[in-house]
Amino acid sequence: MPRATNNPASRARRKKIMLAARGYFGARSKVYTVAKNALEKGWQYAFRDRKFKKRVFRRLWIARINAATRAHGMNYSTFIHALGKKGVGLNRKALADLALNHPETFKAVLDSVKKG
Repeated sequence: MPRATNNPASRARRKKIMLAARGYFGARSKVYTVAKNALEKGWQYAFRDRKFKKRVFRRLWIARINAATRAHGMNYSTFIHALGKKGVGLNRKALADLALNHPETFKAVLDSVKKG
């Protein structure tokens, strides 16, 4: 009896990879094995960088808060410590947004922390 290879499933599997690799340069979008390797590497980077993006944004928020606090005569670490002692429940993302888009509100938060 001849060997059955389930050709429709094999073709569908290859087609799925080739469709995902559209837009890649050269053989990465034309040759199945090269496309498969390129996609797997891309998925590895995507998984890793979803985690890394969180670190990058936290660093950006800290830099923005530090710049805004230094403009008012205080540094970042002192400000964050004072926020914790006062029990202010604003996270770094919200503080950075205030510092960038609503400087008067940020100054009010900073002054309320400074007094205590």
